[in-house]
Amino acid sequence: MTRTLPTAIVMALALSWGTHAGAQAVTSTPPATTATAAEPAQPADQKPADQKPADKEEPNDSVLNRSQPDFTLINLPTGLRMPKGKMAFRVTHRFTRPLGEGDFGDLAGDAFGLDSGAIIGLEFRAGLLPGLQVGVSRGSGDKTVTFFTQYDVKQQSKSFPIGLAAYAAVDGTNNFKDSYSPTLRLIVTRELGANGAVYVEPIRVRPTTYFVLEVVPRVAGDKPDKTPVSFAVEKRVGGHAFQLVFSNTFGLTAAQLSRGGPVSEDGKSNWYLGFNISRKFF
Repeated sequence: MTRTLPTAIVMALALSWGTHAGAQAVTSTPPATTATAAEPAQPADQKPADQKPADKEEPNDSVLNRSQPDFTLINLPTGLRMPKGKMAFRVTHRFTRPLGEGDFGDLAGDAFGLDSGAIIGLEFRAGLLPGLQVGVSRGSGDKTVTFFTQYDVKQQSKSFPIGLAAYAAVDGTNNFKDSYSPTLRLIVTRELGANGAVYVEPIRVRPTTYFVLEVVPRVAGDKPDKTPVSFAVEKRVGGHAFQLVFSNTFGLTAAQLSRGGPVSEDGKSNWYLGFNISRKFF
C-alpha cells in the first residue's frame, strides 16, 4: 500500500465580456411615511432589530452563480456550494489517441481520436448541510475510486475579500483495494463582482459560454514528466454543463495529476481530446 500527498498550486483568471438581459438591478424608492405614536420613525443609520447584517445572511445555494457555474474547473474542484439535500452528477471522457500522432490525414482517418478507446469517469455528489457536500467518483483507467468531502469555510463578503473552502479526499486503485492516496486542499476564491474573478474556474465569454484553462504545477516532491495542462470550451444549458476538453493528461484525481502527463517518444507532451458532462438536480 502506498500513500502520497501531492502538492500543487493552481490559478486561473476569469473575466466576463458582454452583458446579458436583466443583469442591471432596478431599484425603487418607497413613498415617505409619517411617523405615528404606534410606529415611531427610526434614525436613518439604525437597522431594525431583526434585520441581519449583509455578511450574516445565509446564501441561497440554488441560485446560479455566474462566476462559478459548476463544481469543477476541468479536473479540479471549485468552491461552489452544494444546496442542502440536492445532488449533481458528472461524466468525464478522455480519448486515448494522441492528437499529435501521425499526420493530419491519419488524425482525420481516426475521426480526430473518436475511434480510439477512452478513459471514462463517473461522479456523484450531494449536499448534507449548508456549505457541506460529499461525493464519490470512479475512473475506468486504473479503476480508481475516490471518496471526497468539501466544506465552505468562509464566503467572500464586504468584510472578507476572498472565499475559502476545505476539501479532503482519498482515492484507491483497483476499486479502492490498492494504492491509497489522501488529498487535502484549500480552495481560494476571489470574485470581482459581475466582471469576473481570480479563481480556479472558467473564463466567461458569454452568459452561458466559458473558456477554461487549468494548470497544475507541482511545487514539492518529485518533479513530474510533464506539468498537467488542460483547456476547454464550456457551454451551460439550464442545469446541464458540457465541456469540450483538450488535455495533456488523463489524470482526474489529485494523485493522478501530481504524477504529470504522459510523454511522447520525442519527449514532448501528447494532447488528447475529451469531454465532461455535468447535471445539477436543482
